[in-house]
Amino acid sequence: MAEHHQPRVSFGSSPSGGGSNTDIYGFPPENFSTDGLPEFDTKFLSDADLAAFIQALQAPDPLQSPDETTSLRSPGLRSQSSLDVTKRGSVYEDDREDPSAVAAAAAAAAGDVTAPGPGMLNHTYTNGGGGGGVYNNGSATQSNMFITAQNDWAPVNQKISKRGSRRRRNRAKGAAEALLGTRTKDETREGIFYALLKWPMLFFVGAWLAGLALTYLYTRLYIWVYEHFVTWRGTRERLRRSMRRTNNYRDWVVAAKELDSYLDRQRWKEENDFAYYDSKTVKRVWDQMRKCRQKAEAAENGETDDEGAQADPKASGKPTVEELHALLSACVKSNFVGVENPRLYSQTYYGTKNLVQNFIDEVERSIKFILSTKQLSMEEKRSIFKGMHANYGRTALCLSGGASFAYYHFGVIKALLEADLLPDVITGTSGGALVAALVATRTDDELRQLLVPALAHRITACRETFWTWIPRWWRTGARFDSVDWAKQCSWWTRGSMTFREAYERTGRILNVSCVPADPHSPTILCNYLTSPDCVIWSAVLASAAVPGILNPVVLMMKQRDGTLVPYSFGHKWKDGSLRTDIPIKALNLHFNVNFTIVSQVNPHINLFFFSSRGSVGHPVTHRKGKGWRGGYVMSAVEHYLKLDMTKWLKFIRHAELLPRPLGQDWSQLFLQTFSGTITIWPKTVPSDFVHILSDPDPPRLARMIHEGQQRGYPILKFVGNRLKIERLIEQGRRETRPWIRRGSIETILSEDDLRSLLISGNTDLEDETTDAEGETLLENEDDNEQAVIDDEEEEEYAEYEEEEGEGEGEEYRGEGKMN
Repeated sequence: MAEHHQPRVSFGSSPSGGGSNTDIYGFPPENFSTDGLPEFDTKFLSDADLAAFIQALQAPDPLQSPDETTSLRSPGLRSQSSLDVTKRGSVYEDDREDPSAVAAAAAAAAGDVTAPGPGMLNHTYTNGGGGGGVYNNGSATQSNMFITAQNDWAPVNQKISKRGSRRRRNRAKGAAEALLGTRTKDETREGIFYALLKWPMLFFVGAWLAGLALTYLYTRLYIWVYEHFVTWRGTRERLRRSMRRTNNYRDWVVAAKELDSYLDRQRWKEENDFAYYDSKTVKRVWDQMRKCRQKAEAAENGETDDEGAQADPKASGKPTVEELHALLSACVKSNFVGVENPRLYSQTYYGTKNLVQNFIDEVERSIKFILSTKQLSMEEKRSIFKGMHANYGRTALCLSGGASFAYYHFGVIKALLEADLLPDVITGTSGGALVAALVATRTDDELRQLLVPALAHRITACRETFWTWIPRWWRTGARFDSVDWAKQCSWWTRGSMTFREAYERTGRILNVSCVPADPHSPTILCNYLTSPDCVIWSAVLASAAVPGILNPVVLMMKQRDGTLVPYSFGHKWKDGSLRTDIPIKALNLHFNVNFTIVSQVNPHINLFFFSSRGSVGHPVTHRKGKGWRGGYVMSAVEHYLKLDMTKWLKFIRHAELLPRPLGQDWSQLFLQTFSGTITIWPKTVPSDFVHILSDPDPPRLARMIHEGQQRGYPILKFVGNRLKIERLIEQGRRETRPWIRRGSIETILSEDDLRSLLISGNTDLEDETTDAEGETLLENEDDNEQAVIDDEEEEEYAEYEEEEGEGEGEEYRGEGKMN
């Protein structure tokens, strides 16, 4: 592992007296030892799985892009040309056609280039002097070639020049075009002005962008100097330093409240009016909801009269409950009248408006009452919570890429985990995919043991020296070896675990963004719905395959017998952050996600992040939070420069001026969406840019975890308000499912057995099921209902499975937290 010694900054005891003078960034000495890491020395990846991956890498890509025909696919493997890919040998004996050879030729003509025909399995491939390949079986006396074109408009035979110097020039020209990514005539429309003006325009726009970027950096430098030497002075600076030195959330809250009190932000909390939400509607709904709930609770408690006779709940409090239901259905929505606007949490270091907090607390109490009341039937409750889930949506944690900057995600995860606010839906790209895979394959208890500085001993991807990776890069076009990374990545994913298996183990929904090597194909978001049998470590490698760093890899799929085979016909995939670093639209499509927590650490984006009016938990220091960062003029200049740079980047993309180095379209590198509802930007240091492709040592990882935690603490109040409503809705949906109401059926039949039972429609099991001792396993305490779920509940179950596809994960999540 590469050693990069960082100063061991020791924090003293925490404000509560729980720290130690020997702690490093709040971590005791035992957290730097690997003895406490679970399964540290376990080898999860089997030799058979590794061999299957190597074989898949060596196979040709069926949809290999023409721009990548000259790039190297894997270490030591020569990339095949289009003619090599489409050549297929066959054998004729006595001028009679061999059926197997004919079948192989037909398969080749149809585009099946993955394997030879059955009759050619024992043939060996030899490369003759004429450049053509021939399959020989030793017994054949005459060999011919079936040659097919790669497509209908491509020539069968490539043009061969007799002069060696011309061949060398053409070969060098092809390599240069592949490196620069020259656009085709279909894209440029064969215009003479395009050929004349492309490079001058690109040079002019590039020079203008460089000037704008330099001016932008000077603007940001002025704002930084103004904030640190003008606004942050005296008691304000002392309180901020005290807040940043805390090592747990409880101490941070105490320090944040003290700083808010000094800045007189308590008065802002007590005032209801604010421009970014409808305070009058919130106040009116809050009062009405509180009164309805109190009346419904009084009716609930008065269901029994003095003689012990049970009153009819429909005659007592049912109208009040229905009114409460109507209120909840109207206001339990994502960002109802602006109560989830991040601006409401950006004016103070901790908390929000008192009115907003009271409203959220009242919604929580009302939902709990709806869940526990006896005045509504189970069917009515299920309909209520189903509507709430559709309107309120889900929360997702999105981890960006960023090479070694991605290790800041560990601190964000640790802050959310300690507060029990880690969302069930988590997505990662590139380096963030590695962190997301660790989180999605481990239980909460395992994560608490792993998120310590000693984890740095398992981060060894960049351990190779300069003299090792330089020859590999020259030979293969990539700095790192895919097979070596597969071995290391398998520990983070607990071996060849699939997305479905990870979901069943922890209840967390892992998503990994991958981009196809073909620049024209759409990206995919791997998860337990879109690719349930895809192996996680292969998706992580594909998401981290940046051109020049790691060659495109093949996604692997686990079969029923446990063996691995190529996924998606053996196509190759690469870094997902090149197009979709934060897949917000796909998350909303698959899991109804409309609230995202983005931990953004991309170095090329981090430089341009600027929140002129403050962010969640980070109010503006100018004029005690009421002004603009650096003053209005400098904030306006910053906005203008950033928008102008974005305009010119879009012009380069739409005018098709930017080449495609290494066959990759780089236009989305700055123009995609990099933020979410809440965006966290961990504080970096200049040395992080030097070690962007280096492994951290334990002290450096301790600093990164600490900084990630410090950036995670300010958002916990906002996330907590969101998740306590969301989790109550999930609890209501879980407890009102028809198959759960059967009492013990979920403990008798597994989810797969129950699903197959419902799908098969077997009605022969209506007799009571008994155990070995003859005791009835399925019984109803109220009446003699049938033992198997009736047709109505079968339709409800099928409808729920179609909408969610996640019935089994809820039980697993409960088990994962206890393990």
